[in-house]
Amino acid sequence: MTVFVLGFLLGCIDGLRSLTAPAVVCWAAHFGWLHFQDSKLAVLGHPAVVAFATLLALVELIVDKLPETPARTAPVGLIARLVLGGFCGFAIATSAGTNHVLGTAAASVGAIVGAFTGYNARRALVSSAHLPDFVVALAEDVIAIVGGLLVVSRFG
Repeated sequence: MTVFVLGFLLGCIDGLRSLTAPAVVCWAAHFGWLHFQDSKLAVLGHPAVVAFATLLALVELIVDKLPETPARTAPVGLIARLVLGGFCGFAIATSAGTNHVLGTAAASVGAIVGAFTGYNARRALVSSAHLPDFVVALAEDVIAIVGGLLVVSRFG
C-alpha cells in the first residue's frame, strides 16, 4: 500500500476521532514503526508526548459520549480534523521520506471523508437500526483505535 493510501486511511480515522490518530502516530513513533530520528518530529516518540497525546485521546473518547458535544461536522470540529489529519499525513510522509504535500493532502481529504461518513453512519445506525447511540459510539471508538494502529503498523 502506498503512503498516500495509508495517509488517507489515517485521515479517515482522524475524521472519526480527531485526537486518536495523533495519539496513534505518537505510539507508532515510540514503537519504532514510524522513523523520525533525523527530524523535528522525533519528539513524538518521547514517553511524555505519548502519554499526553494518549490522555487527550482518552478525554475525547469520554467527551464524545456527552449529549452537549457538538457534531464532528460543525466548523470547529471539522477544522480540527482537517488540521490534525493533515499533520498525521505529514508525519507518515516524513517517516517514509515521501512528498509532504501529498501526504498532508491525502490525510486531510481522508479526515473530511471520515468525519462525514462516520457522522452519517452513526446517525443512520441510531435512527434507522434503533441502536443506542452509546453503543454505536463505543464501536466507533474501537474502529478508530484498532484501525489507526493497523494503518501505522504497516510502517514497522
